[in-house]
Amino acid sequence: MTTIAERLAAFASQAAELPEPARLGTVKCVFDLMTAAVAGYATPNALAAREVAREAWGAGPAAVWLGGESLPPPGAAFVNAAAACSLDLDDGHRAAAGHPGAAVIPAVFAALDTTAADTARALTAIAVGYEIGVRISSARDLKNVPTTNTGLWGGQAAAAAVGVLRNLPPEQIAQAIAIAGQTAPGQSATAYTRFRGNSVKEGIPWAAANGLLACSLAANGFTGPIDILDEPRSFAPGPLLDGLGTQWQITGTYFKPYSCCRWNHAPIDALLGLMEQHALRAEDIVAIDVDTFGRALTLGNEIAPATLEGAQYSIPFCLGVAATRGAPALLPLREDSLADRAAIDLSSKVTLSVVPEYDAMFPAAVPGRVRVRTAAKSLEHAVLAPKGEPSNPMEWDDIDAKFHAIARSRLAPGVRQRLRQAIDALRDGKIAPLRSALAANAA
Repeated sequence: MTTIAERLAAFASQAAELPEPARLGTVKCVFDLMTAAVAGYATPNALAAREVAREAWGAGPAAVWLGGESLPPPGAAFVNAAAACSLDLDDGHRAAAGHPGAAVIPAVFAALDTTAADTARALTAIAVGYEIGVRISSARDLKNVPTTNTGLWGGQAAAAAVGVLRNLPPEQIAQAIAIAGQTAPGQSATAYTRFRGNSVKEGIPWAAANGLLACSLAANGFTGPIDILDEPRSFAPGPLLDGLGTQWQITGTYFKPYSCCRWNHAPIDALLGLMEQHALRAEDIVAIDVDTFGRALTLGNEIAPATLEGAQYSIPFCLGVAATRGAPALLPLREDSLADRAAIDLSSKVTLSVVPEYDAMFPAAVPGRVRVRTAAKSLEHAVLAPKGEPSNPMEWDDIDAKFHAIARSRLAPGVRQRLRQAIDALRDGKIAPLRSALAANAA
């Protein structure tokens, strides 16, 4: 009997050059992920990851992005994934309710430093990683799983991608998927912890490193539970296999204009839209009522978060920052916002409620409705698809603007220009300039 992991691996091993929409979508994902990594490179989380990775892995051939140093591939993937997901600016996918890019792309780039593969193969590997990761996640009943955290499946996505890049035979890719799934970070506290604003978050760096380790183990004869995806009570076969090879999930990626949990974005868009349309000032607002879906209430939603991670998982606080400081203050959220009394005061005026119609839309959608009350009137606006969804897309120019907004204060002009030109080269089919730009020390 052929297992589902083996069927996915057969697809992965046979994947050829991408059709143009999928190729361009993959380049767009790489561009956005590089922007997220630039934003997160100097955060305390990323600095800690680099320091510990040096101790744990030692020197190696794979580049630490913007650091001018190198580690073994699992260590580089761990560090670069930590930078990319630190500020919650990395991409996501509605079907998966998670973030494939921050696991898959660092793993593929780390593997490239020890693998002879051309640009087309690298882009195909990334797209395959998204394909398999999204399918594995979406095959679960996301309304009933304890957590949707990416770390649970991101390693399998990374393993599939690296297996394609390294041209492993399908039986080894299948074993890598099984190994990575069985050894995934458990994320056991997410469903109940009162401290969602912690550095571990979704476990994405561990998933990225684990995907590489799983591939190397499989290539050396190590095995996992090859039927890991065959339990119908855990994984529905349809989402895993329907349409496999006829469509590319990577073209359904969403992108973020704000550095916070995606579940915050619809209320933010709604509030900013009302404020612009009615010329509202933050000081005019007496109260904000937010209608949302049930999962959004599992976030920390702290009124006055003490950490950036806590801020990223707080709808009230992000609304307070958006109202008092404007959208640019969320690209990205900064440490100084945590002490902003005006933002905190407005955050305390936010009430969250679950609406059955919105709850029924999750995870296919992450809608939100905001009612803003002033002394004189009450205003309401609903957003069913926040900016960045495929139905309300961030186009190439939007991703470009996001890059420059982030990089302008973080990279020297010459470094910024080189990295931006390298993205254009990737779009034209050349990955070497981007690898070179990322390997250089940006300090």
